[in-house]
Amino acid sequence: MQAVLDGILRRMITAGRLTVVWPDGGHSTYAGEAGPTAVMRLRDRRTIRRMVLNPSLAVGEAYMSGGLSVEDSGIYDLLDVLLVNLTSNPGGHPVRHWREALASLGRRLMQYNPAGRARRNVAHHYDLNGRLYSLFLDRDRQYSCAYFRRGDETLEEAQAAKKRHIAAKLCLDRPGLRVLDIGCGWGGMALTLARDFGADVTGVTLSQEQLSEARARVAAEGLEDRVRFELLDYRSVSDTFDRIVSVGMFEHVGVGHYDTFFATVARCLKLDGVALIHAIGRGEGPGSTNAWLRKYIFPGGYSPALSEVLPPVERSGLWATDIEILRLHYAETLRHWRRRFAANRDAIATLYDEMFCRMFEFYLAASEITFRRSFHMVWQLQLTHGHGVVPLTRDYVAAIEAGLPVEAKAEAASPLRR
Repeated sequence: MQAVLDGILRRMITAGRLTVVWPDGGHSTYAGEAGPTAVMRLRDRRTIRRMVLNPSLAVGEAYMSGGLSVEDSGIYDLLDVLLVNLTSNPGGHPVRHWREALASLGRRLMQYNPAGRARRNVAHHYDLNGRLYSLFLDRDRQYSCAYFRRGDETLEEAQAAKKRHIAAKLCLDRPGLRVLDIGCGWGGMALTLARDFGADVTGVTLSQEQLSEARARVAAEGLEDRVRFELLDYRSVSDTFDRIVSVGMFEHVGVGHYDTFFATVARCLKLDGVALIHAIGRGEGPGSTNAWLRKYIFPGGYSPALSEVLPPVERSGLWATDIEILRLHYAETLRHWRRRFAANRDAIATLYDEMFCRMFEFYLAASEITFRRSFHMVWQLQLTHGHGVVPLTRDYVAAIEAGLPVEAKAEAASPLRR
């Protein structure tokens, strides 16, 4: 199998330089035009065989088990070399290309997420030791793409800017508006909307760990009269709301459930209401979730192309009144997470073990590189029941973010209501 992998790498590596140290100590170097470089050591024949037959799963698993290591640098550098070449030369590894095509055909089954399975999938990643997330996220535990207006913000500044940006698009022009937060995480968005914008927020989650932390935070801030959290599937929400927000949850819905999701948003959103959905997407059209990511990090998860999102929006009867694409913002967010994880690695190892640390390192590095080198991005989709609900232009977003007085916000945000 070594000769087969050698032949694949010779065809695949057209940018940068990859040096492979084989189990017998021999070296092979594959190089193309200028680009990233890395040295990969393969420790046994089984790893070589699996990298030929199932590379999307094998690279991550071999790194976790120690069958693959990176010399003189880290896993980020190796994945950078590999993804640069797979993006520019997608057929460079023919077995991988074939497996991804096959996975695309079966993606609806992989993403079949009825309520029970959705709860198990969420628990797999979000019901981990709560201290883990405090060791690499910002203080508010925002586990989604931050918003870098300048590019040199701290993680805390960028996550606060993300929340303001979303709040502006929700048009929270008066206190007391009832808000539904679908997939509320540890409660940071709900608390911000209640504390800074006077909203009355109901958050729903399927994670018991997140629910407990979110409720504790509400009690600590004394906001029980304005914020409540429930362990509830979005499909079971029966009330109606002035505003609906969902940040980083849509990736767990599954492509076969998009009609149900947007029908639920339409049913729960008042006729003069505004909804804002923030999620990861792909710019190259429909695809499938990477096999390693699906197995170890986000079972049932999928980041859709907008061509898969907008048809169910249209069928729901909702208006897509604003769509914004955030391109490199998540890459920068992940860079911060990856560095914080590295700085706290010893503490995290006491919570789990070395294999878990390697798994998370691989996950954070692969995700960052995907946003830097491939076609992944974040989209924010504003939805209403009618075209006259939000202003004609987007000027009000910047006005609210700039912190104009309440009267000025209302003036800026209501030209169609005069």
